[in-house]
Amino acid sequence: MMTRRILQLFIGLAMYGMSLAMFIRAGLGLDPWDVFHQGMAGRTGLSIGAVVIIVSFLVLLLWIPLRQRPGFGTLCNAVLVGVFADVGLALIPAFAHLGGQIGMLAGAVLLNAIASACYIGARFGPGARDGLMTGLARRTGWSVRFSRTLIEVVVLAAGWLLGGSVGVGTVVYALAIGPLVQLLLPVFKVPAALPPEDDSPELQQAGTAAAGQ
Repeated sequence: MMTRRILQLFIGLAMYGMSLAMFIRAGLGLDPWDVFHQGMAGRTGLSIGAVVIIVSFLVLLLWIPLRQRPGFGTLCNAVLVGVFADVGLALIPAFAHLGGQIGMLAGAVLLNAIASACYIGARFGPGARDGLMTGLARRTGWSVRFSRTLIEVVVLAAGWLLGGSVGVGTVVYALAIGPLVQLLLPVFKVPAALPPEDDSPELQQAGTAAAGQ
């Protein structure tokens, strides 16, 4: 069972990074956190994968006042998503016509949902961004939904001001990712007796990262 969990975690994080690259190549808009990552990458000259990794560890610093503890999956998430995002960008071409862009966007949303269900279902701890929202909800008494909305509105606005891509893909992601992850999570949830923090209702309500992130 442990072997399955580790493989599922790594495969899920690899797919998550590849889905980010697909969103970028589709050119129709990104999810809120990746709008911010793309904006930061454009301003700093770093690759988007490097920015994802740096932001992940900066967000983990915010866990300290929230009294959150990172798990094995948290640290893997912080590194591997960014690595595979850069790999995906090196392998996946951009599309110049709308049909290809729409197809790429649809594939990115579906792959992101599968990836999210994989890494959440492996239950090795939340990603840095998911942990931030669940930790904020726990410490303030706010709902996970409100905490997530507040954080994502802030990062989306900041990313847009930095030049990140906001578009129809941003809206499609916001509407589709929650229901898709909820549908897929029972398929990938590993049936094992685990500590409460690895199987928390808040994490499952979060649905996805920043993903997974």
